[in-house]
Amino acid sequence: MDDFGTGFSSLSYLRNLPITNLKIDKSFVDNIIESQEAATLCGGIISLAKSLNLHIVAEGVETESQSIVLKALRCDSFQGYFFHKPQPVGKIEQLFPTKE
Repeated sequence: MDDFGTGFSSLSYLRNLPITNLKIDKSFVDNIIESQEAATLCGGIISLAKSLNLHIVAEGVETESQSIVLKALRCDSFQGYFFHKPQPVGKIEQLFPTKE
């Protein structure tokens, strides 16, 4: 489930849809260092998802500090500019060649 916590993503979807991954929306990650409320919300989302055996991805991770806090909250995976900027498919294939 993408962008969890915003728009049309609802808690009821966690019960009603056959999902295995939950992606925390960037809007929660943006202020995780400056705002205790943002950190608490991320921690709550992660705890809830863990109790449902979901894999958690945080989107929009742009700083090392954000990644450290999310690791401490037990987030499973991260995506964002801190790791790499978006790339065209051909560039990704060069960065991560497949084994044949």
